[in-house]
Amino acid sequence: MSDAQWAAIEPVLPPPASDVGRGRPEAHARRLILDAVFYLVAEGVRWRALPKDFPPWQTVYGFFARWRDDGTWQRVHDALRDQVRLLEGREPLPTAAVIDSQSVKAAETVGAARRGFDGGKKINERYLEPSR
Repeated sequence: MSDAQWAAIEPVLPPPASDVGRGRPEAHARRLILDAVFYLVAEGVRWRALPKDFPPWQTVYGFFARWRDDGTWQRVHDALRDQVRLLEGREPLPTAAVIDSQSVKAAETVGAARRGFDGGKKINERYLEPSR
């Protein structure tokens, strides 16, 4: 992660637990934790396959999960989106969105509760659970 990228993300991260009197000092730099998470995403490797240059995978996953659950990742996303939009001369918050979907042909064995009709494509389709 470059210094500019770190400068954009670091203020959005929650303070370390030791700074608010709830724990011991962190053993690994947060910048290195983020580098490890971004490495995992970029390379598509499993948590346990994280190279030894990074903190232990359990530590990296612990931060990732904590920040997922407390909304930190959403705040990072929002802050970066706002910065990009401002650099482009636009308002920080978008006023429109595009939603896309995909129709999947349903077999005859799919029950009525999980079935629909796509009028645009004129096919029976199966309702799929959103991916997370």
